[in-house]
Amino acid sequence: MNDHEVFRTITRLGVVPVIAIDRVDDALPLAKALIEGGLPVIEITFRTQAAAEVMNTISRNRPELLLGAGTVLNVENLEKAQSCGPAFAVAPGLNPRVVGRANELGFPFVPGIATPSDIEAALALDCTTLKFFPSEASGGVSMLKALSAPYRHMGVRFVPTGGVNTGNLESYLALDTVAAVGGTWVATKDDIAAGRWADVQQRCRNAVETVRQLRG
Repeated sequence: MNDHEVFRTITRLGVVPVIAIDRVDDALPLAKALIEGGLPVIEITFRTQAAAEVMNTISRNRPELLLGAGTVLNVENLEKAQSCGPAFAVAPGLNPRVVGRANELGFPFVPGIATPSDIEAALALDCTTLKFFPSEASGGVSMLKALSAPYRHMGVRFVPTGGVNTGNLESYLALDTVAAVGGTWVATKDDIAAGRWADVQQRCRNAVETVRQLRG
């Protein structure tokens, strides 16, 4: 997928489950739960030793799932991520070297921002889809509204992540500059460890319904 296709799909789905997964054996049951719950997208964070193998497993066996690599902190992370088969990568911050390498590779990349200066640095690197992180700690919906005002006409879209949950999901999705939200509540570490796949499916369905009600 190219950047346009990836970001269009993320925007259509509206919610990106952000997952830290410890066991490769959980990769396919998790993927199945997301797909059957109607939310075929996932961001696997590079915070566990299993992350690379999990992404390899999902990309080989569940190509219908839009797979992303998260917590991509340096060029080495980025290159390793791409070799594992994801369609896009995400970072908590903005590292010009990483963005530059992603552009060279043609690898859709979402850098993290928290300030107007961050946004302008991203725009200078031709990035317009940006992770707002940590969202709630950085001022939440009110801060995102303020950040949107001077940059909306530049085509900037945000993926707020960090503290987004079922209690504030609608408030974020109601903002016209929000492409999607990133959320850990869809499939928590405890859910995955306990194999609570039916619970994960239901949370997916609930998220999909919320997006449908707000966006049609």
